Amino acid sequence: MNGKHLASAATVVGLCLLAASAVAWAGGRGGASIVGVPTIAWCALLAFVIQWIAFVPAYLKQTERFYDLTGSLTYIGVTLFALLTAGPIGVRSAVLGLLVFVWAARLGSFLFRRIQAEGSDSRFDSIKPSAPRFFVAWTLQGLWVFLTLCAALAAVTTLEPAPLERTDLLGLTIWVLGFSMEVVADRQKSAHRKAHPGEFVDSGLWAWSRHPNYFGEIVLWIGIAVIASSTLRGWQWVTMISPVFVAFLLMRVSGIPILEKRADERWGDDEAYQKYKARTPVLFPRPPATQHERPS
Repeated sequence: MNGKHLASAATVVGLCLLAASAVAWAGGRGGASIVGVPTIAWCALLAFVIQWIAFVPAYLKQTERFYDLTGSLTYIGVTLFALLTAGPIGVRSAVLGLLVFVWAARLGSFLFRRIQAEGSDSRFDSIKPSAPRFFVAWTLQGLWVFLTLCAALAAVTTLEPAPLERTDLLGLTIWVLGFSMEVVADRQKSAHRKAHPGEFVDSGLWAWSRHPNYFGEIVLWIGIAVIASSTLRGWQWVTMISPVFVAFLLMRVSGIPILEKRADERWGDDEAYQKYKARTPVLFPRPPATQHERPS
């Protein structure tokens, strides 16, 4: 085992646990607790433990096929745990739980079908053979689940629930818009790949944005944060990092940068792709009619 990889992995895992602990401490102020420990902290621990358990067979079998599915099931499991242990389930908590369940079930099943069809995920090719590096990938997924959920978890576990108001309707509307965009974009891309294998997608929502599914995901988590915001007090506002974290992850870390690099490697010499890339925004949608190609 590479000592350098082990030391690096230990550092990353430690930082993940530290970050989750800090957010859990803040989100747990004024929230329910179990044996003196904030319920939201138990949620964070559960998110990591599920990943660590799943890592064992994944490493032994050298497969990442269940990585995304495990992440989606973790969203559902952690949210369900919070709902069942935080006390009476109010309307806002029920709505938040339902929105998370619907999103996670849809995305998880979609990603699982995709990797079953493709056979593998090239992101893991270089890290699967290394136990420390592969373990870090699973630990990072635990952090991703918890930080994405933290605003909703703070609202679900609060001891001072607030009555529903117009802000909640606004948040629900935002979520519906974001979820709809993500679903439509994924379906359009899948249909395009079947009809035109090996070609980049530039129709439908993909003519408005090069990553409309990611834009939809960011928007839907903003919606969930808006719904949760009515219950937040004091340090709990730290949990509003949720949509910021999602945006940062997709825009700067594991989403857009990786896919843009792959697209450039695959179609970088294709003049049609270069024109598409020049006229289409990376993330924020813009109607094709208002787009102008850059001068050659």
